[in-house]
Amino acid sequence: MDTPIEPAPARGMAEPVSDEVERRQRGAVRRHAVLMVLAAAAVFSLAGALVKGLKGELPLAQVVVCRNLFAIPLLLPLLWRAGGLAALRTRNPWLHAVRMLTGLVGMVGAFYGYAVLPLAMVTALGFTMPLFLTLLSIPLLGEKVGPRRGAAVLAGFGGVLLMSVPGGDGAGNGLGIAAVLAGALGWALSMITIRRMGNAGESNAAIVLWFALGATAVSAVAAVPVWVAPSPLQWAMLAGTGLLSAIAQVMMTEAYRRGEATLLAPFEYSAILWTTLMGALIWAELPDGWDFAGIAVLVASGLYIWRREVVLGLRR
Repeated sequence: MDTPIEPAPARGMAEPVSDEVERRQRGAVRRHAVLMVLAAAAVFSLAGALVKGLKGELPLAQVVVCRNLFAIPLLLPLLWRAGGLAALRTRNPWLHAVRMLTGLVGMVGAFYGYAVLPLAMVTALGFTMPLFLTLLSIPLLGEKVGPRRGAAVLAGFGGVLLMSVPGGDGAGNGLGIAAVLAGALGWALSMITIRRMGNAGESNAAIVLWFALGATAVSAVAAVPVWVAPSPLQWAMLAGTGLLSAIAQVMMTEAYRRGEATLLAPFEYSAILWTTLMGALIWAELPDGWDFAGIAVLVASGLYIWRREVVLGLRR
């Protein structure tokens, strides 16, 4: 009796299994990236809480220089991964200078806000950065902004007005709100500069390290004449601000290396939840109805602008 021959597997039978494994691996990578963004937002929020905990008792320039100085050691692995000191070579020194100065404006505005405004409000106002970025992209990047995104920008700034109405936590502190908004404008200009440097071939390591080194040097010059000897607790808080900011920055970078920006960007808004919780537990900062309304409008407008960017990007 002839030995029966088993039928050969049909062509393509193994492919669904392989596709399923690949799909699961992709899903796992995306979930990991989302968790990294959520964790980074929480760590950034904790760094902001440390700045607020200093209560404005140290000069602002001193806080800024310590934040950047203590962050540098944790950013060095980015340099090592990029190939060492050779990665710091640049053909765009002026763009790095603009990035450093605009980034410093962003940092100073946020740090001043932490000292005089509720933690969650500073975080929410910081999310006006996409609104400024949308507006600035017209003259600086030559992009077109349609009526939908234009209306979302106006709505977002309407949310800012809601947070500053009489009786709200931001009422009577127009300087603090203006400082945070100026900081958000600085971050938007910084992001546009980073985009230009990226298009010019600058490495992420060069962009990050040159900012940290330049910001440390410039803020140190400003801090020396007004230096106040910190207490041991204040030294710990200053070091923690720099270390936590660097950790969060590395985590955020790693997340965006693993996942798509279109997926991850909305999860950055979780920082508002973290700062609201920290503000309530530590400083008994409970946003009132106007604040909640303003934050909700601001977040909704930011998310709508993000969604329109995704749709337009897919169409392109």
